[in-house]
Amino acid sequence: MNTRRHFLHTLGAATALGALSPLAALAQALEQVKIYYGFPAGSAGDSVARRVGEKLAGSAYCRNAAVVENKPGAGGRIALETLKSAPADGSVLALSPFSCTSIYPHIYSKLSYDPGKDFVPVSIAAVMHHGLAVGPLVPPEVRTVKDFLAWAKANPNQASYGSPAAGSTPHFIGALLGLHNGVDLKHVPYRGSIPGVTDVVGGQIAAMVTPSGDFIPNHKAGKLRLLATSGKARSPFSPEVPTFAEQGFAELTTEEWFGFYAPARTPASVVATANAAINAAIKEKVVTDSLAVVGLIAQGSTAEEMARSQRAEAERWGPLVKKIGFTADS
Repeated sequence: MNTRRHFLHTLGAATALGALSPLAALAQALEQVKIYYGFPAGSAGDSVARRVGEKLAGSAYCRNAAVVENKPGAGGRIALETLKSAPADGSVLALSPFSCTSIYPHIYSKLSYDPGKDFVPVSIAAVMHHGLAVGPLVPPEVRTVKDFLAWAKANPNQASYGSPAAGSTPHFIGALLGLHNGVDLKHVPYRGSIPGVTDVVGGQIAAMVTPSGDFIPNHKAGKLRLLATSGKARSPFSPEVPTFAEQGFAELTTEEWFGFYAPARTPASVVATANAAINAAIKEKVVTDSLAVVGLIAQGSTAEEMARSQRAEAERWGPLVKKIGFTADS
């Protein structure tokens, strides 16, 4: 409870001061800002860090474009571990998917950071929908999620699905799909989306759950079939594909976001200035268009909206992870 009270108190202060004019929040713009990102260069989230970082130049927050420093490994945790001890003056941010702050506390018994004590949310930047796709290993008449479950039940030796990592949101979407429908879907973890998608297309594995943007080229080329997406509404990148909810699986509705964090001791007025600059960058067409290329929807927020979403996701996924029975040690 102490951690939660500290988190809410910190964010309440940030929100109260967030109403200050961003131009007045910093005596002068920072010369340089560094953005840590915990996954490899060229990945979807990396595009968010770089496109937004470029557009921070000339803002009340930063004179020059931000420098992105990739710190891949440990499922994105290294970037946040590094942010924890960074200067709390606005000069260092980290971009992270919500899984690192909302889900990881439920699966790692010894997490090296406390999301509530060590960081303060700045702004959401982009949203992604996950998708379920099948390849040539699954008969062509399988066109819906229910079709896939029926096929998996009838073919238990082939009933598997890949995800970009053990403990990732896509991993848990697949696990819940099997658990809630009495089907034993064997999980095959990959190191990222692309190797798994390649194996689905090649018929090495039946299905994959991963960000739906990673399926689009092969889906449009007819090399795999995208059966469902996880958003509240259909993905703008594959509007012909119904959502899980439309097919009777509303519990799998998930829209995962990438958000910017600052060290917890960063002054709330500085957080407000960073938030204004990030939201201005996200609204630029060149940023929106470049994120769409990798299947991401540009979407900003206030610091409090991001904090509220982070808390809601943590509260949602805690019981689900426990129900699935997965830990990082299992």
